[in-house]
Amino acid sequence: MSGAETGTLVQAPATRAEVCAVAVAESYRGDGELIASAFGTVPAIGVRLARATFEPDLVLSDGEAYGVRGTWAVGGPAEGPIESWMSFNQIFNLVWNGKRHIMMIPSQLDAHGNSNISVIGEHAKPKVQLLGVRGAPGNSVYHPTGYWVPAHSTRVFVPAVDMVSGVGHDNAAKAGPAASRYHDLREVVTNLAVLDYAPDGRLRLKSVHPGVTVDEVVDATGFDLVIDGDVQETRRPDGEELRLIREVIDPRGLRNAEMRDGEVVA
Repeated sequence: MSGAETGTLVQAPATRAEVCAVAVAESYRGDGELIASAFGTVPAIGVRLARATFEPDLVLSDGEAYGVRGTWAVGGPAEGPIESWMSFNQIFNLVWNGKRHIMMIPSQLDAHGNSNISVIGEHAKPKVQLLGVRGAPGNSVYHPTGYWVPAHSTRVFVPAVDMVSGVGHDNAAKAGPAASRYHDLREVVTNLAVLDYAPDGRLRLKSVHPGVTVDEVVDATGFDLVIDGDVQETRRPDGEELRLIREVIDPRGLRNAEMRDGEVVA
């Protein structure tokens, strides 16, 4: 690709997927030296972007790994000098001590942040068998946990989840200190908006992405979101962030395959 072509690529308007990647990166701002585990293509781009810009001490891993310096493309091998090796038992020690910030993809999420990745329908006779709870209970009570929803809809944002996999604020409070002491739910980033939690533990609309209205988000949510006054617009990528996303982190455009639209927003 010529220099002129590269410049044209970076100057092209931001897409919705790129706004979402920046929103994911922002959810890791202030973390410092933590393991960043992000599921999904856009979250994988977001954590790389955060580490390449304002959070250089993030460690990107979800298991036994070599610690590699640098920023590399999603979907390919890590290229760079190996600085360390991390065994699998070290990962669990870090998880149990709260040194991890995960972003999971829920099949269902309710107003209190309870997530379901296990079954749809009655547990004894489910309509759909999903992953099982996997590590979701431990994740949500031991260390910071956020969610990525690539298709914001009433199928995902439901009044009550069919099974609690990740623990929400209401259930953590019911379970007592064993579940609530280190319970730390972080932001929910979707293809339409960014959500956080109101002081009472219910999901709150923090910002809408460029081109999205508050009514669209409300209509796509199966419960009443907390809305405090005017809702801000999600931050758009700056020029350096667009260059990193398009030329370094995701030159093959995998981000556009995860979302239903490649809408230009700026």
